[in-house]
Amino acid sequence: MGKTYERIDGRLRAFIERQPVFFTATAPLAGDGHVNLSPKGRAGTLVVLDELTLAYLDFGGSTAETIAHLRENGRITLMWCAFDGPPTVVRVHGQGEAVFRDDPRFAGLIGRFPPEADGSGLRAVVVVRAERVSDSCGYAVPFMDYQGDRDLHTRYFDRKTDEEFAAYCKGKDHVGRSIDGLPALPLPLPPRTG
Repeated sequence: MGKTYERIDGRLRAFIERQPVFFTATAPLAGDGHVNLSPKGRAGTLVVLDELTLAYLDFGGSTAETIAHLRENGRITLMWCAFDGPPTVVRVHGQGEAVFRDDPRFAGLIGRFPPEADGSGLRAVVVVRAERVSDSCGYAVPFMDYQGDRDLHTRYFDRKTDEEFAAYCKGKDHVGRSIDGLPALPLPLPPRTG
């Protein structure tokens, strides 16, 4: 039986921080717009800032649908599944904001992550303010073994200078504008302030 919670308490926080992967879901306001669901990983790239606020690092390498939807309406759901241990699914429904590299808050937010989490290809920090926190059974979620993070993404973007990364973002489809034509990542890519 699922429960709702007023905050991300110690037990929920420990569960969230222990999971090697989570998922983000967003959608535009238009009824015929594309819903976006993205897996997120890379150790240390998600932090619980307080009992109602989380943040994760947004890296290049795919489109910018999540950013576009957040810019339009802010709605986001984060989900974690237990692939080992007791069967649990945790969801945080809330309002999100992409804090871009030239935002005065960017450096302070980056400072909340482990230093090794920051890296090449970083586009923004996504901050999520929880409006609903819940868990449910994960009885149908399979057991899976976590073997470690893939390093392909890091190695690929570590070979690019910041100028090359900005050119990469500018030349990639659906980074400046979403699949549905919504404004996404600001281009040219803002320089880092911190």
